[in-house]
Amino acid sequence: MREFSVPAAVIVADTATLTDPVWDNAATAPDAVQFQRRVGSTWQDVTCAEFLDQVVALARGLLAAGIEPGERVGLMSKTRYEWTLIDYAIWTCGAVTVPIYETSSAEQVAWILEDSGAVACFIETDAHREILAEARDRTPALAHVWQIEGVRSALDELVADGAAVPREDVDRRRTGTKADDLATIIYTSGTTGRPKGCMITHRNMLSDIVNAVPELRSLFNEGARTLLFLPLAHSFARLIQIGVVQARATMGHTADTKNLAEVLKSFQPTFVLSVPRVFEKVYNTAKQRAHADGKGAIFDRAERVAIAYSQAEKPGMALKLQHTLFDRLVYSKLRAALGGRCERAISGGAPLGERLAHFFRGIGVTIYEGYGLTETSPATNANRDTGDRIGTVGRPLPGVTIRIADDGEVLVQGDIVFKGYWNNPEATAEAIDDDGWFRTGDLGDLDEDGYLRITGRKKEIIVTAGGKNVAPAVLEDRVRAHALVSQCMVIGDRQPFIAALVTIDPDALPAWNKANGKPDGATAADLADDEQLRAEIQQAIDEANRAVSKAEAIKVFRILPRDFTEATGELTPSLKVKRNVVMKEYAGDIAAVYER
Repeated sequence: MREFSVPAAVIVADTATLTDPVWDNAATAPDAVQFQRRVGSTWQDVTCAEFLDQVVALARGLLAAGIEPGERVGLMSKTRYEWTLIDYAIWTCGAVTVPIYETSSAEQVAWILEDSGAVACFIETDAHREILAEARDRTPALAHVWQIEGVRSALDELVADGAAVPREDVDRRRTGTKADDLATIIYTSGTTGRPKGCMITHRNMLSDIVNAVPELRSLFNEGARTLLFLPLAHSFARLIQIGVVQARATMGHTADTKNLAEVLKSFQPTFVLSVPRVFEKVYNTAKQRAHADGKGAIFDRAERVAIAYSQAEKPGMALKLQHTLFDRLVYSKLRAALGGRCERAISGGAPLGERLAHFFRGIGVTIYEGYGLTETSPATNANRDTGDRIGTVGRPLPGVTIRIADDGEVLVQGDIVFKGYWNNPEATAEAIDDDGWFRTGDLGDLDEDGYLRITGRKKEIIVTAGGKNVAPAVLEDRVRAHALVSQCMVIGDRQPFIAALVTIDPDALPAWNKANGKPDGATAADLADDEQLRAEIQQAIDEANRAVSKAEAIKVFRILPRDFTEATGELTPSLKVKRNVVMKEYAGDIAAVYER
């Protein structure tokens, strides 16, 4: 059993809450720009003083509506400035924010509001109101529904209603909230089963961010800018939100991922938070475009140079000269795709892959991989300014202890560990032992310097008919690195060999079709048995198999007719594959693999 911890740099006071930095920033730097709101094609500044005034005005409206300390308030919206404003107003009232993914179904919304006992809910659109209407018979405690968009925003009405509430009432309510009070209940999207509500306190989230910010000063500083485009219902995006306020950096919001390149160009962030799939898309799109324009050889050479430059402890003169040349020809254009000023990024949610991490660092964008779960508020580990080891998720943050159990499971202890699952003491007892160790369900290794490497999910370990244990993540991550592959799910539990279900990236396929003489508009379903396409995917399979033994290698793969999406139910909102859903949906394909 191996264990590693970093002494706590900051201990959160019993009276501290997540709203304290809002008040502190307005007092010490009232004119500093805390947020920029996107209005049409322009960005409007929101200073620290203006943000405080808006939080207080909305909190007065919530008090006028009768929201009491500890009561739960739902928040269902895309990533936008109002999401953050509402979140801080709820906390100011001593109430508890219950985030809901804006893509949630009526059944999911009903469950979250019913289980949490929410007394109110903010929604964004008319479509959300219709979804909520289907759930109303199961949410008797829900007394208020406030819609952000409309002819007259409910936020304006709340502010107007709260004008009669004395400012002193807001201050009294805010200071009456303590560090160990609940700040939020986050329902894990989960890859299996019904979501569980994670009870996160002000102390949990504050402990995480006040110890992370000093370790990541190159990201979180008063001159830093970040554009948040991941859903704020996701715990990692929420951590960036409070980190920006804590460090008095500047943040913009957007949910316009289809035009993300243009939004990034206009905002020009110095760092971004994303999941590996977005970085993979940036790389694959650039590579495909280069090959389509007859510049594939240049890109491929530039790629090799970038990776070699990143891997070299002390690059030689020849490598430096090549790197300088390709910086002008290739790398600067790739950085421009991230806005032109982005030098760093944070990646979480899944492994990034060493080759991709070296590629981005080689072009001048260092991606810090981190690790954590909703139950750990969420970050436990991170690569950072003082130490970045590609292929790992970094060392524990100050105040966090990581232990590897005898069976390889990663255990976590510290003030970041959540209070438990709402209304579910059995699940809480299963997750947290008597000594406060949280069982993550992930498998990992710690090296002698305390860097953690995640090797798979404990519950996803496949045991073949021959008794061989196989961690699917190792294979899946490598297969997904191929430009044509969108998703890969390894199968083979209690079967004679390992196989894989593969989906084709619909954005990458048209260019491949054109380059290989396939009909315009040919889909993955049309080409599932095409020899050329199968040969391309076989290359990805062969590359993945190099990382494992013969007994663990993928023997057979099957190209599925369409990609996995959140809308069709195979992906969580954080883009993780729901293995149980895929197994059920493609039971016939799986059976056909093993009937060969």
